Amino acid sequence: MAKKVAETPLMKQYLQMKAKHPDAILLFRVGDFYETFSTDAIVTADILGITLTKRANGSASHVELAGFPHHALDTYLPKLVRAGKRVAICDQLEDPKTTKTLVKRGITELVTPGVVMNDNVLHNKENNYLSAIYALAPHGYGIAFLDISTGEFMAGQGNATFVDRLLMDFAPKELLVERSQREQIMMNFKPSTFIYDLDDWLFGPENNEERICRHFGLKNLKGLGLEGKIPATIAAGAILNYLDLTSHKELEHISSLRQLNEQEYVRLDRFTIRSLELISANDPSGISLLNILDRTVCPMGGRLLRKWLLSPLKNIEAITRRQSMVTDLVEQPERRQILRTHLSEIGDLERLVGKAAVGRISPREMLQVGLALDSIAPIQEELLRSSQITSQEMGQALELLPELGDEIRKSIVPDAPIAVGRGKVIADGISSELDELRALAGSGKNYLSELVKQEIQTTGISSLKIGYNNVFGYYIEVRNAHKDKVPDNWIRKQTLVNAERYITEELKSYEEKILGAEERSLIIETELFTQLVGKLTRYIKPLQKNCRLLAESDVLSSFAEVASAYSYTCPKLHNGYSLHITAGRHPVIERTLPASEPYIPNDIYLDNEKQQIAIITGPNMSGKSALLRQTALITLLAQIGSYVPAKSAEIGVIDSLFTRVGASDNISMGESTFMVEMQEAAGILNNITDRSLVLFDELGRGTSTYDGISIAWAIVEYLHGTNNGRAKTLFATHYHELGDLEKQLSRVVNYNVSAREVNGKMLFLRTLVPGCAEHSFGIQVARLAGMPKPITERAEDILRILESDQSAIETKVDGAKMVHRDHSHNKKEGAYQLSFFQLEDPLLSDIRRELLDIDINTLTPIDALNKLDAVQRLLRGH
Repeated sequence: MAKKVAETPLMKQYLQMKAKHPDAILLFRVGDFYETFSTDAIVTADILGITLTKRANGSASHVELAGFPHHALDTYLPKLVRAGKRVAICDQLEDPKTTKTLVKRGITELVTPGVVMNDNVLHNKENNYLSAIYALAPHGYGIAFLDISTGEFMAGQGNATFVDRLLMDFAPKELLVERSQREQIMMNFKPSTFIYDLDDWLFGPENNEERICRHFGLKNLKGLGLEGKIPATIAAGAILNYLDLTSHKELEHISSLRQLNEQEYVRLDRFTIRSLELISANDPSGISLLNILDRTVCPMGGRLLRKWLLSPLKNIEAITRRQSMVTDLVEQPERRQILRTHLSEIGDLERLVGKAAVGRISPREMLQVGLALDSIAPIQEELLRSSQITSQEMGQALELLPELGDEIRKSIVPDAPIAVGRGKVIADGISSELDELRALAGSGKNYLSELVKQEIQTTGISSLKIGYNNVFGYYIEVRNAHKDKVPDNWIRKQTLVNAERYITEELKSYEEKILGAEERSLIIETELFTQLVGKLTRYIKPLQKNCRLLAESDVLSSFAEVASAYSYTCPKLHNGYSLHITAGRHPVIERTLPASEPYIPNDIYLDNEKQQIAIITGPNMSGKSALLRQTALITLLAQIGSYVPAKSAEIGVIDSLFTRVGASDNISMGESTFMVEMQEAAGILNNITDRSLVLFDELGRGTSTYDGISIAWAIVEYLHGTNNGRAKTLFATHYHELGDLEKQLSRVVNYNVSAREVNGKMLFLRTLVPGCAEHSFGIQVARLAGMPKPITERAEDILRILESDQSAIETKVDGAKMVHRDHSHNKKEGAYQLSFFQLEDPLLSDIRRELLDIDINTLTPIDALNKLDAVQRLLRGH
């Protein structure tokens, strides 16, 4: 803290609580407010936009203060958490009315970005993961993820590439690291999330193994598949230790620990996920593949779809299992709509189960659990009606749990409030004592009405009335004109301008009875609701299994809905190495085109024997990049079990998908656009296999022409000849020289995306045809982009200079023929002639150096002749 806070009794208690979590903002309950003090108050006021005040406090001159009403916690807490703050909530542990000393207080919860249950922080269709990483040579890295709101718990271990991919896929909101490893983790992974350092004892192997076994009630880790996997065990144990530190004790919904196995899923690196815009568009106003596919009707399905999209399967049996249900729902639209209607009634059952496990579920949310359980029976009925085995198996696996549904329906009133104490929660007939207390409280109006009549008759005060306030409860009010008629046994409590207020023994007795009944009713309702929550927690495992099955049904019905709406077809997966797509379309672009502009489909064929590498040329805007991306997206869609936007598709299962498309840089780390391009390309080439699909778009454009061509040429040769595997490759380029590779390498073929220039205007046909393009039409595209006319006209002049009277010179580059041009004979009267010193030729650079080194002021005639002779010798040698 910035300064010493005055140590009054209250502040001493505050400082004791603050010392437990000094790096967290402490919300200190004082009466009806949560208060923050000193530095916490300054930070809180700034984030929340609330007033920062100062007050005298004991011997100190002042202390900063900022607070908000306790009932506004759900409004303000999310803002603090989203700002990356850890928040310790310190509540009153006893009723202030029952004590004459300082109220006991304690920290009831530590909320952090990765450990949060608040609906205002969580996103319905996104998981909120807490992650932990631990490095242990020579095993690599252990990593674990937990979504405490759903109970999903996973752990795995592998190399840096594997861990980096998982961090990209799961996008944790908070990352736990051992303090001494923070720098290493930051350098290797550059995580863009809130990072929290923990002491080394929280990452102890033996301690963490024991902590995991204790949580799951096991003798060893064999049943979890973690035996011998030390880094993964350490990371998973660190998460459970962190939950202990943050006062999260009720963890029954964390009922399993799933292994993260790199071998199950297609490898997608962060560059591929970003460039294919799988989850989010690079342009804030754009559309991602997730936006197109997401027709899910419950939050659980939305979260599962996101996971599937980032983790395509490699197992054909698992893929076809998903496909079979999609096919069933495509062919049975009526059944699909009935299924989706009932799925939409499920709500976020997964997170409601998590709330119940930690005692956070509200009466209204308990009703939603009951409604969800009621919807499972018709869902099961529709699944069992299917002729597909997958649907039938899912239906049979669902558990109806009628006894739990009946208990909820019987116990909770239909219009239950959002919290116990804010209205009637428990239905009549559950507790006879509660029913009697309610009857007593409900008879109050009749009793008071009768009392008024009785007192009017006794006293003769016709204007007498009974009221209530929070200061002294029930009272009798008498106008001053009748106060001489007030009986002597009435006790005066308040004087008004025109009236007096009194209390009587009978009225106070009634008040105590009524208020006691209300207080006792609240106690009973709280007990009964807590018991009901306890009953629900006994069904956590079957409920979680139901959630997984319902989420899967939701995603597969979403695939069927998209397939029906957009005319997708079922792809055929096989274990071969060929990729054959007929009339393929880009799933995102076709949805963004105007209705009058149909998407032009194209065919693609690649295999490992005859057509491994397709070099695709064509002008800008012709559709080369779209063709590359649509091939990748169709393959990816096929391997998550979805139908695809194509007339037909036969796909040999891939194990990795790599892309190098678009321009990006990392200037803050000293990395240029070209450096990033080369790093990404190197990452691809070092990891390809026979089952890789590789997309290169305009590789080598970030450097000089000859450098770029040379690198692109060498990469194609490497892909063709490497022993690492014949990766199927689409290589889009403006380097038409690469077209010569078709004649030299047996598995390289040329294609171009056709376009024509008609009367000076571009006509993009967007059709893939065999052969290499002859022109890039860059100037025409610049004209379409609105480039000023003088610039495009001058560019055409320069282009004619460069293209006229050229002589082709063939040189050997690493043993392969490389074509470039000699521009030294360019002539055009009346036009600016390009200086040959500007051309990118090593020979001309040498001549330039020779001439610039001459000191003309001291040059003798014989020296000038010698220099000229040296230049001639260089040229003759060339």
